[in-house]
Amino acid sequence: MIAVVTDSTSSLSPEDAAREHITVVPLQVIIGANVYTEGDDVTSSMIAEALESFVPVSTSRPTPDEFLTVYERLAAEGAEAIVSIHLSARMSGTLESALLASKQSSVPVTVVDSMQVGIATGFAAGRAAQARDAGEDAAGIADAARRAGERSTALLYVDTLEYLKRGGRVGSAAALIGSALAVKPILTITDGLVVPLERVRTQAKALARVEALAIEKAAACSNGFDIGVQHLASPTLATSVAARLATALGRETIPVDEVGAAIGAHVGPGMISVTITPR
Repeated sequence: MIAVVTDSTSSLSPEDAAREHITVVPLQVIIGANVYTEGDDVTSSMIAEALESFVPVSTSRPTPDEFLTVYERLAAEGAEAIVSIHLSARMSGTLESALLASKQSSVPVTVVDSMQVGIATGFAAGRAAQARDAGEDAAGIADAARRAGERSTALLYVDTLEYLKRGGRVGSAAALIGSALAVKPILTITDGLVVPLERVRTQAKALARVEALAIEKAAACSNGFDIGVQHLASPTLATSVAARLATALGRETIPVDEVGAAIGAHVGPGMISVTITPR
């Protein structure tokens, strides 16, 4: 048996993780002086409220010992090898913790940098699970996850770059440009980093542009694609975006989920993202 592991930034629901037999290792979220565990005792709405109230919010990666505990538990349950898929190493030390733990594991662990974050990492973990169920070995499973991450497109609309600037996820120059011109930035993930893609003047134009780019990317997927919409404290906007995309792409519905607390801490309220992963 080969086990598949990911982290809580992958945005997998407990139901999806259980169905796909994927083990999720949580990050921690710090609000003020209180430490919470993502997926357990902290919600995205708590993050949004704290950010809007200027309460300090930060995140903390799982420790190598926490990863090792998970790896050893899976080994005890019969795993002969593990493939561990995580958010971009250029955005978090989570992958480093997994690598350190892998060196002490009693079974071989292949650690994969998805070069993504959010549901794109979740889609990569899902592809790994599919490859495992199809009988692939650890190398084939890791390759399926790696290819999914490399081919994914994440499009993010944020009300302001300020939260990303605070967390060091985009350069301060980009944040200053956005603030000075009072623009609504559209971001993407390139080489494992969040980078500005385009700038438009209004929220409506920004969301319309995100939708147009998503439709363009989806149209280029000759073998189909997975798609998801995420948001932080903006369910109405996200549902509207998903409905328009569903109509344009000929789908009955497109899943809409609130982004996890760890990602929410860095993007801020009002974020809308669309992720497309070719099949």
